[in-house]
Amino acid sequence: MSRIFCIANQKGGVGKTTTCVNLAAGLAKVGQRVLLVDLDPQGNATMGSGVDKRKLETNVYDVLLESASVAEARVRAEKAGYDVLGANRELAGAEVELVGLDHRNGRLRRALKVAEPDYDFVLIDCPPSLSLLTLNGLCSAHGVIVPMQCEYFALEGLTDLVNTIKQVHANLNKDLEIIGLLRVMFDPRITLQTQVSEQLKAHFGDKVFNTVIPRNVRLAEAPSYGLPGVVFDPASRGAVAFVEFAREMVQRLGSGAVTT
Repeated sequence: MSRIFCIANQKGGVGKTTTCVNLAAGLAKVGQRVLLVDLDPQGNATMGSGVDKRKLETNVYDVLLESASVAEARVRAEKAGYDVLGANRELAGAEVELVGLDHRNGRLRRALKVAEPDYDFVLIDCPPSLSLLTLNGLCSAHGVIVPMQCEYFALEGLTDLVNTIKQVHANLNKDLEIIGLLRVMFDPRITLQTQVSEQLKAHFGDKVFNTVIPRNVRLAEAPSYGLPGVVFDPASRGAVAFVEFAREMVQRLGSGAVTT
């Protein structure tokens, strides 16, 4: 059975999409079968995987409206080594159309259930708002991976997200839990970031991943080349950290053999 995770944070600009595409590429690099689901109408995870969102014949919009299956809508990100269920601006209209439909929160879950045998990991890139799209992601997932910067406002945003996850867990998806917090864009030279990092570890304990993703310009440059940083510059500090994070994920979850 595949493990399905949302990459979510209600605060914008914290590196959700960067985390999603690089974790997907890192997991593929260590021998895992991966599907990336882009639930953001901006389609950044799609483009960042090397898939042109403008040329998609079918996408996650069609899957949510049940006019296509995951198998029909997915495309291969050849250079990155994983499959993509892509998104583009069509998805913005899905929210309006979903409102009047039956089982509107569980449509992605039903679609992914059919595709589960094909993958070890399914990663869902959620938009930075609590919308019907985000709810579809949270209702599909076994857990949430929260990328966050070690800054004061990030702690406030984390409180909101934890409350959202509790509500979804109580009312819509009993399996949902926080898998872990990933510290991203980390600069140990900044005292505040080190202090917030220690606060996170003190409060959340082993829910904080051991791997820390450093602030790295190569990760920021990679999307302009249509590649995850792990593929764009495998030797960069950020890429090495994401592959290490992928190994930590596999080992933590016991999801099969890890290749070197």
